[in-house]
Amino acid sequence: MLLHLPDFARLYWRLFRDERVSRLAKAFLIAALAYVIWPFDLVPDLIPGLGEMDDIGVVLSGLWFFVRLCPPEVVQEKVREISQRARPRG
Repeated sequence: MLLHLPDFARLYWRLFRDERVSRLAKAFLIAALAYVIWPFDLVPDLIPGLGEMDDIGVVLSGLWFFVRLCPPEVVQEKVREISQRARPRG
């Protein structure tokens, strides 16, 4: 999973920059990432373990919703672009 993080980051960035992706989808991504730096939490970080788990849950849910709200053909196109770039030529 960790090996694919750079590809996921590329996918999210390319989808975010694509004009075919709705503003609503982009708002989910921004909101999920902003939640991590926002000083208010659903579960305070003072509670060991639980405080960090809500941050992870919100970010992962936001990333999931972002991709789900993107047009499937755009997501597939971007995934193909990334996989072709990663594939060794020869």
